[in-house]
This record gives sequence, C-alpha cells and structure tokens, in this order.
Amino acid sequence: MATPQKEDEQLASSTSAVGWWTIEERYRKIKENAETYPYVWASYVVVYGGFGLWFAYRWRKLRKTEDRVRVLQQRLRKLVETQESATSARKADKAAPSADL
Repeated sequence: MATPQKEDEQLASSTSAVGWWTIEERYRKIKENAETYPYVWASYVVVYGGFGLWFAYRWRKLRKTEDRVRVLQQRLRKLVETQESATSARKADKAAPSADL
C-alpha cells in the first residue's frame, strides 16, 4: 500500500491528466472513504436528502399556488369583462333616449 505522501503526489499528478483513469481513481477513493466512514456518509444522505425532499415539496406547492392564481385571474378577467359590457350597454341605453328628444 502506498504512503499518504505518495498518494498525494499521485493525486496531484492525476488531476492534471484528464481521462477515464482519473474518474475511476476518484470513484475508488470516494468508495473507500464511504466504506470507512459509513455514518458520516449516511448523515450526508439524510441531510441533503431531506433538503431535496423539502425543496421538491416547496416547488410543488409553489406550482399549485401559481395554478390557483392563474384560475382566479382568469375568473376575474371574465367578471370584469362582463361588468364592462353591462356598463357600456347601460350607457348606450341611457344615451339613446336623450338622442331621440
């Protein structure tokens, strides 16, 4: 097994080389670390998984709220449109008799 100093030198030289070997080496080191410290990695999964679930929940709630707002805006537009047409019809009715006199 290599000493920590040699591993650091090897890691430094491997970071300059981009390729499949570099990816495999990093994966191996992460895997070894995860096997050595499972509780640390489990806590990462719990914490960041919790953040992910919370974010997904809030995102879905936001989308539902936006959908409700769109429906209410559409209903309000229709209501305003009907009121405006009724108001313009009343003005036209009031204007017609005065024009006859």
